[in-house]
Amino acid sequence: MAYRRYDNKYQKGQTTPFKVSRSKIELFTQCPRCFWLDAKLKIKRPSSPPFQINKAIDELLKREFDGYRRDRQPHPWMVEHKIDAIPFEHKDLNKWRENFVGIQHLHEPTNLLIFGAVDDVWVTPAGELIIVDYKATSKKTEVNLDADWQNSYKRQMEIYQWLFRQNGFKVSNMGYFVYANGISDGDGFFNKVEFKTKIITHKGSDKWVEKTIEQIKTCLEDDEMPKVGLAIMGGDCEHCVYAKQRTSLTLDYLKKNAQAKKNKL
Repeated sequence: MAYRRYDNKYQKGQTTPFKVSRSKIELFTQCPRCFWLDAKLKIKRPSSPPFQINKAIDELLKREFDGYRRDRQPHPWMVEHKIDAIPFEHKDLNKWRENFVGIQHLHEPTNLLIFGAVDDVWVTPAGELIIVDYKATSKKTEVNLDADWQNSYKRQMEIYQWLFRQNGFKVSNMGYFVYANGISDGDGFFNKVEFKTKIITHKGSDKWVEKTIEQIKTCLEDDEMPKVGLAIMGGDCEHCVYAKQRTSLTLDYLKKNAQAKKNKL
């Protein structure tokens, strides 16, 4: 998809709150330049097709856990993993899950409205909330969170933990990833894919969030384009590298073409 431009850009010195989603915080963490272009000029990275299978699994997991939520009972996976909690019932749960709404907090020192849509929340007998995130993949080996690129998953959970704390909730540092792994070594498809689901523990720390929000505000107020960040798989940001190489080749072509036309005169 082509680069797109939108209205409602961040205006330097603006007094109205500016919304920054959890995903935009992750974008800034990876590449301040891509974030700056997005927020100030509304030049967005090219988008990829949506992962509809993952979305379907996400919706089905929510419905499954909601059944146990209504009964105020732990899911069998929670019992199996000895997690002393039940799915959390709250009037705002659907809003917390809604994209572009989610759970929100106005960070008054920067006037940035931080928000993010959470997958699930569990609660302990002591009333401590546990942030839960659903993930789905298909790989031959057992799923884990050991790859460097999966640090983005951990930051995602830690932002949610921070948001719930800012809304007055008591939140556990311990969070869980409900990770579904599609089995691809069966005898055939037969109109069905089976999954093996694993619950992975992550002890989060949201101490980095506040500092990052302040850095985001500084970035937004700066007229100078920030440095190139890193690609999620390592190396310089692939979007910035592509943009630089394409611009260089385009300018070189235009220069040569103009010189060729001049030589014909």
